[in-house]
Amino acid sequence: MSEQKLMKDMLGEQAISQISQALAMCLTDFPQQQFIKQALVGLNELELKQRVDHLIVVLADYLPADFADAADVLISVKHHLPELSSANSWGHFTAWPLVDYVSLYGLNQPEIALNVLKNLTPLFSAEFAIRPFITQHFVLTHQHLLMWARDSDENVRRLASEGSRPRLPWGKRLTQFCDNPAPIIPILEQLKDDASLYVRRSVANNLNDIAKDHPAKVIRLCQSWSVGASAERQWLIRHALRSLVKSGCSEAFALLGYSKNPQITPIFKLIESSVLLGNDLEIETLLRSESVKTQKLVIDYRIHHVKANGSMTSKVFKWKNITLHGLQTIALSKLHPFKIITTRKYYAGTHLVELLINGVSYATAEFELRLV
Repeated sequence: MSEQKLMKDMLGEQAISQISQALAMCLTDFPQQQFIKQALVGLNELELKQRVDHLIVVLADYLPADFADAADVLISVKHHLPELSSANSWGHFTAWPLVDYVSLYGLNQPEIALNVLKNLTPLFSAEFAIRPFITQHFVLTHQHLLMWARDSDENVRRLASEGSRPRLPWGKRLTQFCDNPAPIIPILEQLKDDASLYVRRSVANNLNDIAKDHPAKVIRLCQSWSVGASAERQWLIRHALRSLVKSGCSEAFALLGYSKNPQITPIFKLIESSVLLGNDLEIETLLRSESVKTQKLVIDYRIHHVKANGSMTSKVFKWKNITLHGLQTIALSKLHPFKIITTRKYYAGTHLVELLINGVSYATAEFELRLV
């Protein structure tokens, strides 16, 4: 059973029964079986997000038409659904339709809706539901995000960061923050030393998003945060800079304590000049330091894969972080698997592999990928 199928099944008959039971505790004479029957119509054919949208439509038939009244019901429902732990926030999706209902039917009453989202986010993170409010009611929502960053509940504090991520996976892109991330920074400043790793990881992911559009801003911010940084904040900075490290940003490597302009002479080779799909490509390198000083190095490699039209697309892979002492030589080897996977289609032809040291290309080698 695929991961996607497992996830969508979390919003299946059991979840619908839980929602129905919870609503029955909050609404007089709530027709549980009728609700369940309507909710299950066509459900099996729907993917995860389609199920969310379908259940929102069903909920609209049973919740009060006045959103202010519906808001009271939704807040009451919170006490009749199992609350998720931060370590298992994707454990089930029962509350997701209830949370996203707010973003659709409460958008014209933002004061009431934002309070509902704050109350429901411990059940299922409101990071998707908050985004229309950021777009359409920016000033009010930004004020709430700043307040939530000081909340006693880690789920609410995390929502302040996760909900404002410019490029949240599965979420609508916040183009205003892609263009100008300045409003996010005060939120992240409040959360950078949060006691919860759950929150700090979100801060790092938010910065990683920002770095895709404004790398220099993130570098400067992380430089200021690195002064007197605790071990926890140092981890946050490393996690925030991961995309910049992968892209070869020299300032990111320097900020993380790796040597700027490494003085290295590499010998780089492939054990075989061709590899059959399903087998491994064996890579070797011999690195000789040309400096008397100790150098801290990140060794990665980039594979340029052939596409169907003959052009190439590349992907960076991690290899090893090393400390190379003065005039030292070190040998490294790596097996790169070419296994058949669902996320990549391989094509036969001449591929290229690059040796990257602190993000800079030091050597290349070609190999043939054979499908049969």
